[in-house]
Amino acid sequence: MVIREATGGDWDEIHPFFAAIVEDGESYAYPDGLTAEQAASLWMERPPGRTVVAVLDGRVVGSAKMGPNRPGRGSHVGTASFMVDPAVRGAGVGRALALHVIDWHRREGYSAIQFNAVVQTNTGAVRLWQSLGFQIVGTVPGAFRSRRHGPVGLHVMHLAL
Repeated sequence: MVIREATGGDWDEIHPFFAAIVEDGESYAYPDGLTAEQAASLWMERPPGRTVVAVLDGRVVGSAKMGPNRPGRGSHVGTASFMVDPAVRGAGVGRALALHVIDWHRREGYSAIQFNAVVQTNTGAVRLWQSLGFQIVGTVPGAFRSRRHGPVGLHVMHLAL
């Protein structure tokens, strides 16, 4: 697997799994019915942020975006979002992207990474982040409307770097 900077040309391969994950309604609070252009504007980061893709056997199978969690006085803490093509879940793509993102934040001088909204019922993601040292520092009850579970909590997760 190769993880590299995303280009505009990668969007055609990212968009199908982006749309499927958003439509699934279990992990992202993006609005339903986004056009490909609207979705790209939400996912493809501009500096100081960055978007990468995971390429396996010549195919884009995952993507992550990263950068400062807040501007100005909050810019020393990073954040990130991840999407993995459901067809390759369990193949280590998410972990590889996560390790890449953590290393990037360290190299860029961030003091921590904060995830603002990890869906409580997204247990695979929660387990992954905890296995990499992230801690749940709080949960906002009922803040996410899961398509399958109804209102569930959103975890705020933190990793000191």
